[in-house]
Amino acid sequence: MKASFTVFLLFSLTLGYTQNGISLKKSAREVLQDSVLLLADQWLNEPPVTITSVSCKRSKGGIHDFYSEGDYWWPDPNRPEGPYIRKDGQSNPNNFNKHRKLLYRLSILTGNFTSAYILTKEKKYADAAVKHLKAWFVNNKTKMNPNLHYAQAIKGRCEGRYIGIIDGIQLLEVAQAVKTLEKYHAIPPKELIVIKKWFSDYLHWLTESDYGKKEKAHPNNHGTWWNVQAAMYAQLTENKNVLSECRQNYLENLLPRMAENGSFPEELKRTKPYAYSLFNLEGMVMNCLLLSNDSIDLWVQPSENYSVKTAISFMVPFIQNKAAWPYPRDVMHWEDWPVAMPSTLFGAIEYNRQDWYKVWEKAPHFLSPQKEELIRNIVIRNPLMWFDYLP
Repeated sequence: MKASFTVFLLFSLTLGYTQNGISLKKSAREVLQDSVLLLADQWLNEPPVTITSVSCKRSKGGIHDFYSEGDYWWPDPNRPEGPYIRKDGQSNPNNFNKHRKLLYRLSILTGNFTSAYILTKEKKYADAAVKHLKAWFVNNKTKMNPNLHYAQAIKGRCEGRYIGIIDGIQLLEVAQAVKTLEKYHAIPPKELIVIKKWFSDYLHWLTESDYGKKEKAHPNNHGTWWNVQAAMYAQLTENKNVLSECRQNYLENLLPRMAENGSFPEELKRTKPYAYSLFNLEGMVMNCLLLSNDSIDLWVQPSENYSVKTAISFMVPFIQNKAAWPYPRDVMHWEDWPVAMPSTLFGAIEYNRQDWYKVWEKAPHFLSPQKEELIRNIVIRNPLMWFDYLP
């Protein structure tokens, strides 16, 4: 991996407000296009690097199996060689996360190249994205197995956990990149079949394995993001049954976890209530974006006064003015938030809220290479790929 590869989207913006008569989509495109193209050209010759390039001796899986270790687990000072103990919200930098970083890289590169292709229709960007997709999902020597059985292991406790499925959110923009390139006939049919088969197999594991079933039932952001993942991979593989089940799960289980004022009590309990509230809101918005159709509009379900709009309305004032946050401050990374949140942008477009758009537009639009917490928790980095789902 070249030292020049950095992860940032790109610059702090203080731009003018949206002009009358110009759609919010068009305005957002104008905000994003220069940084998208600059980064795409910078990264164009980056070689594919998959999880087969690095391994951890503690992993119980093989070279093609994704492996990570739980963030909040630390050595026990009373038993240094014993099982790790949990410190919620405090990430241990010594835990193995190289596979996760490579997944970040895949997501960032394929999403960026695909966005550049949307803007220019230049074949070089599509080809660059396909190069990385082939390495991860087609090439038998370098591809990843379609499961996360060994994700978020804990030293001395388990070889992997169902909550490790949250690591798979980095595949969301990868899948959307594939779907977008397919739409433009910019991905070779032979490779497309194999890649979609990979995601179909992963979706089967996600919905049918014990890990997947437990993650689906998790009462906080894990359950929210399980639903987003299942919905995205079902969209890509045209699995109507899973899409229907995800819509039902959103209405019957996910939305009722929101308080009447739009907050998420399960996230407010955490040691990083601000960041987790933003993170869960992003997942809720993505559920509405992916699962709404001509028959059911989840953006307004079940009512005007109790829907994802309520959640965005609750959070936007604290994105605009974090000092007004009435709950405890996050134990780590408090100073790093907020940035330009995709949930604010997508909500602004869906509900035609100029005021929300201004909040997104004026926020810092970057992911610093020193701030892995932001990279890990801002999943939707390339809004241009998602505009087809919005009015």
